[in-house]
Amino acid sequence: MNRDWTKLKLSSNGIPTYDSLLPFVLEVTKNEEETTNKVIKQRLFDFLQVPKEVREKTYPDYPDTEPILPNRVSFTISDLFKAGALKRVKRGVYQITDSGLKLLEKYGGNLSKKHLEAQPEYIQYMSELQLRNQRTDGDSEAPNTEQPELNITKIINTKNNETAIELLDKIRDSDPFFFERLVVNLLDKMGYSGENGDAKVTSRSNDGGIDGIINQDPLGTSTVYLQAKRYKEENVIGRAAIQGFYGALAGVNADRGVFITTSSFSKGSKEFAKGQGIVLIDGIQLTELMLRYEVGVEKANEYIIYRIDNDFFELEE
Repeated sequence: MNRDWTKLKLSSNGIPTYDSLLPFVLEVTKNEEETTNKVIKQRLFDFLQVPKEVREKTYPDYPDTEPILPNRVSFTISDLFKAGALKRVKRGVYQITDSGLKLLEKYGGNLSKKHLEAQPEYIQYMSELQLRNQRTDGDSEAPNTEQPELNITKIINTKNNETAIELLDKIRDSDPFFFERLVVNLLDKMGYSGENGDAKVTSRSNDGGIDGIINQDPLGTSTVYLQAKRYKEENVIGRAAIQGFYGALAGVNADRGVFITTSSFSKGSKEFAKGQGIVLIDGIQLTELMLRYEVGVEKANEYIIYRIDNDFFELEE
């Protein structure tokens, strides 16, 4: 495999493009160790014999930002993650997957963005991202040059939707009991428990089809019952599951329930729930709510756009 960075595809500023680095990130992680983002970059630069001045080069107008090449490697890692070639073990720590090893073995130094885009994981990721963007933006039109603030909003929405996709993957890989605690915590954060109410997860051994209970007042006269199903995406919740939850609600004389899943609901399950006072929350809506109420996530950055306060310049009469 090539070890000379100058032989890679370079952009106009003489820095390797992010997609030209794809096979080399897999090459420096093929030992299957859990490796930090920082170490991956260091190994990559050493492998390609990138000189210090190239590693540290920044955009002339933004000298205080992260250097260009390390920033591009972050995009390279991100695309490999989307394609399932790398997995994120924890924050800032990655490990090559069996899929990544197979891609490296098959294509070697010729691995390209086109090969990643053909991976089922990448196709699914982009499909879900498009669906989320449509839900948040309402359309997928080209950037509006007359209203740049709308473009900024779309960029932010896309970034948050990428975070939501990763969040949903982490939830699906979590312990079922953790998921039950998560949804109870979320609904509590949303204000379901009221000012003096309480929220709790039921006993694992004897939940009777009820995973969580939210008392909206101290006396428990107004109660919401929860069921949480941590399923893979392809495991769609059918009508029978909602009927079973309805039966569990009847067993405790309840008239309100919330069914939350990391997958989705069939048309039949939605129709049945609609007439029985049962609220359905699918995986996409779940992570949208988690971002909105900051459950399992934290703010990375905040940006403020200023405008002229015309009232300030009005003369007092």
